Amino acid sequence: MRQSPEESIAAIEGRISSTMATARQIIAMLSSHNQGDQEQFLSIALQVAAAEALRGRKQVADELRQLVDAARQLQGPPARSQAGEIPIPISRPRGELQHLLVATYPRARLDDVVLPLSTRAWLDRLLQQQKQRDRLRSFGQSPGKSVLLIGHPGSGKTMTASALAGELRLPLFTIRLDAVITRYMGETAAKLRMVFDQLSSLRAVYLFDEFDAIGGRRTADNDVGEMRRVLNSFLQYIEEPNSTDSLIVCATNHAELLDRALFRRFDGILEYRLPDSDAIRSVVSSRLGAFLPKKIAWKQIVEASPGLSQADLVRASDEVIKNAILREDQQISPEELIQALHERRLMRETIAGISEA
Repeated sequence: MRQSPEESIAAIEGRISSTMATARQIIAMLSSHNQGDQEQFLSIALQVAAAEALRGRKQVADELRQLVDAARQLQGPPARSQAGEIPIPISRPRGELQHLLVATYPRARLDDVVLPLSTRAWLDRLLQQQKQRDRLRSFGQSPGKSVLLIGHPGSGKTMTASALAGELRLPLFTIRLDAVITRYMGETAAKLRMVFDQLSSLRAVYLFDEFDAIGGRRTADNDVGEMRRVLNSFLQYIEEPNSTDSLIVCATNHAELLDRALFRRFDGILEYRLPDSDAIRSVVSSRLGAFLPKKIAWKQIVEASPGLSQADLVRASDEVIKNAILREDQQISPEELIQALHERRLMRETIAGISEA
């Protein structure tokens, strides 16, 4: 007989009561249960399972994980928002943290991102390590927990962070650097400490976008002592043990600005480049879907796309799809797509000209 989600949670509660879960975890689980936040409840249960595995109680840890998997299968996927992401109503940060972190529950997958084979292979290995982290720990190893993504704007870095969260069924917490970085002495480092404390208490994917704002070189001419202290704090915090196996993703468009000491702190460094001809075809085909005509001049489309990022290709494709819908056409016009790509290139050139002025 299949258990209901409520029965699965009751079974988890019964198992946890016989383990050595900390008082803090018990309080957090009861709080999430009382507020009806099942996903938060199950996430904390997985943290307890990881702790039990570390103590050598593998049978208890395995039973907890099986119960969590059963409960998640029975509850089904949460409802999507119009933006395609699932809000986290209870698991969102509270207190001052709610101004520092933006919480979402992405449903994206790595298949949604066009990646080079080597990059995809590395990310697949990272996911495998994360999913089997208890087995690794039983052999004295720990899973990869940090990755630095560098490359052009719109090349898929932020989408990769969302896809990692989606693959692991974890929340994505995006750090609001505009709220973390302040002009007051010591306050930025203190807020960064709060973020890493959250990272150690709640398993999730944590995204530091535009990371050069924190990780800039300590020897830069325009640097100040406070930002040097912030960078030193980050270097210290990222080396600390991560009891939740949360995943840290840092992304930047300006790798040349980063302090050299940062690079050896990450488990992996992945470079995102502008799409080549094969990637252009893949992105456009995937985005157009049923609107893609049977005969299309790929050579002309590729020739119209140099210098464009994945995001540019997606926006150009979306533009012609909307026009086709309004015309009540079932397929897009290849000439219209080429024109849209030219317009995106002109926009890029305009932005570049403004930046150089």
